[in-house]
Amino acid sequence: MKQLVIAERVSLIGHIVSMVFGLVGILLVVPNAEVIFHLSEIGQTAMQWSMAGGGVAYMLLGAAAVFLYGLRVLGLGRILAFMLPAVLISLTSELLGTSTGFPFGHYSYLSGLGYKIAGLVPFTIPLSWFYVGCVSYLLARAGLEVDKKPSLLRHVGAIGFGALLLTSWDFVLDPAMSQTALPFWYWQQPGAFFGMPYQNFAGWLGTGSVFMTVAALLWKNNPIKLERSQLNVPLAVYLSNFGFATVMSLAAGFSIPVLLGLLLGVTPAVGFWLKGSAAAAEVSVEPAAKEVSVASVKVALK
Repeated sequence: MKQLVIAERVSLIGHIVSMVFGLVGILLVVPNAEVIFHLSEIGQTAMQWSMAGGGVAYMLLGAAAVFLYGLRVLGLGRILAFMLPAVLISLTSELLGTSTGFPFGHYSYLSGLGYKIAGLVPFTIPLSWFYVGCVSYLLARAGLEVDKKPSLLRHVGAIGFGALLLTSWDFVLDPAMSQTALPFWYWQQPGAFFGMPYQNFAGWLGTGSVFMTVAALLWKNNPIKLERSQLNVPLAVYLSNFGFATVMSLAAGFSIPVLLGLLLGVTPAVGFWLKGSAAAAEVSVEPAAKEVSVASVKVALK
């Protein structure tokens, strides 16, 4: 277990560091290529690596961190029951989107995110759906106390809010990543929302809701009791990815998507974390209270 925790933390730290390098490369090096000549040899090597494979690395490390976290906290069966539907369903949506325009609109991926499946979708894209979708769903599920007070309404709410958190990340990420100095995809028919069609949001909400529903059905009613500390990783992954998208959007001059993402994504995510943490703390205190009461009875009997 200790080795698993170490691997998880290394992956998470590497994920965040890769995003920082990516930001430096996209926002500083690409617009000002001469900057790289003023760096040390190590700095030049790091920047070259960042530009060549930084996008692929941060997605791979993010997926690895969340998979290892899920393996440790949820177990192999449950994390695979989320990962496989998330990857397969999101890949199907992306292949449809890039070839037919449904459900996101007409767009195409450029280079920089790794090998393209069927020449259309980088293999890293379904992995990003998985790791951001997983932490979004876990935060919503913990915050709505689905496993403490299970009901159909709470299950549906967790899926709905999980998909909303996932989509709110895209509010901020998509405009910047498609219009930066080094774009990773482009819209063949730009939309009204900072270059994105509103259809894109419906596609994100729908795709996220579908694979979260499948995962919830595969998990059935087996309770998932997350302790206070076990919600820190999902929140860290969500906030770090949102932070990456925020810096990109603000650098491009897109403040409204950031405000919208803060309202519909970050605020409920932090609220769910606080609610889930409080609920976990109450559960952990309960056994101790029972032990005290039992001990008091024994003393009274003596």
